[in-house]
Amino acid sequence: MSLRFVLASASPARLKTLRGAGVEPEVIVSGVDEDNITAESPGELARLLATLKARAVIASLTDHATVLGCDSVLEFDGVAYGKPGTPDVARERLRMMRGRSGVLHTGHCLIDTNAKVEQRELASTTVHFAELTDDEIDAYVATGEPLVVAGSFTVDGLGGPFVTAVDGDYHNVVGLSLPLLRRMLAEVGIAWPELWKTTSTYIYDETVASSYDETRGGVARAVAAAEAVDSLLPKGGRVLELAVGTGIVGAELVALGNLVHGVDVSTAMLEHARVRLPGHVLAADATTLPVADRRCDAVVAVWLLHLLDDSEPLIAEVARVLRTDGVFVTTTEKTDAGRYADGRTPDETRSQDALTHLVALAARHGLVLDGATSFAGPTRNTGNAPVYPLVRFRRA
Repeated sequence: MSLRFVLASASPARLKTLRGAGVEPEVIVSGVDEDNITAESPGELARLLATLKARAVIASLTDHATVLGCDSVLEFDGVAYGKPGTPDVARERLRMMRGRSGVLHTGHCLIDTNAKVEQRELASTTVHFAELTDDEIDAYVATGEPLVVAGSFTVDGLGGPFVTAVDGDYHNVVGLSLPLLRRMLAEVGIAWPELWKTTSTYIYDETVASSYDETRGGVARAVAAAEAVDSLLPKGGRVLELAVGTGIVGAELVALGNLVHGVDVSTAMLEHARVRLPGHVLAADATTLPVADRRCDAVVAVWLLHLLDDSEPLIAEVARVLRTDGVFVTTTEKTDAGRYADGRTPDETRSQDALTHLVALAARHGLVLDGATSFAGPTRNTGNAPVYPLVRFRRA
């Protein structure tokens, strides 16, 4: 029987941690409202939230699966701190934390429907913070990273230099304890290597191009993607779509009132794009765009960055062509794009669409994360619709 492993969490950091360990989970977001849940202690709150997430996803499934729910809470002076949500709250928390230590609790709930077992565990790690200056705090908050993570910091992203020491499992601070998960899986008879799997290489020749749309969700997925992208675009601007492919998303963006030009390296894909976007597409590498400096109001990349060996040249090129206050909109953390594609090695830099990685690269080239949304693809034969995160970076 094949193993279906589901991560009941929208956290890019947890997904990246699993991918880094060779695991490519199916991601299903639980929809649990974390803000209205309370418990007797920060640790119990993390464990309760993880359990509620796993149970919510299990309730939506129609076949057997192994589901992992996780939630992290930072305990400081006996008080639980989740995501700050606003710059002012993040700034206040970081000032309180500097030079001190807190405990990062991550609740883990593993439900295996074959074994009919539910496990609820808690991993706790002490984190020591540096004496951050006010300027460092202001700069860190301005990146947007601390607004969307528990405790207002990350150890695996831009916040890494502000953590002086960790007592316990490093991965737990990121959001998921790999050693604990391994033990929990063993309890239901699943050996860790069973979770390792590979994905196939993407070859965009005519064979792929001719069937690309129908095998990737067709118009329904394109409409969902375009509507989500459009919600993050400036109105009436000039949009450049990288890896325009068959032009199916670009055509929907045009239908929503955008002026879209597209580039792609695949001539086979462009033959289809020219039908949908006549006179507005050409063959070009996204890292060497035939566009003058500061000409684009927006650049869009849908399902592209996960295919790259190094996304920095592309980010640098995007920054070059964007006008002041221009935006870069891209999908991130693509669930079915693992680092174990054919010809790739388990190298950390291969996760080129990881959000923390993109935030750091974008900041290096004058781009700041300032918006995000998501959209669902067509429902799979399992009855579940994949969810695709979408983020916006703005050029300062």
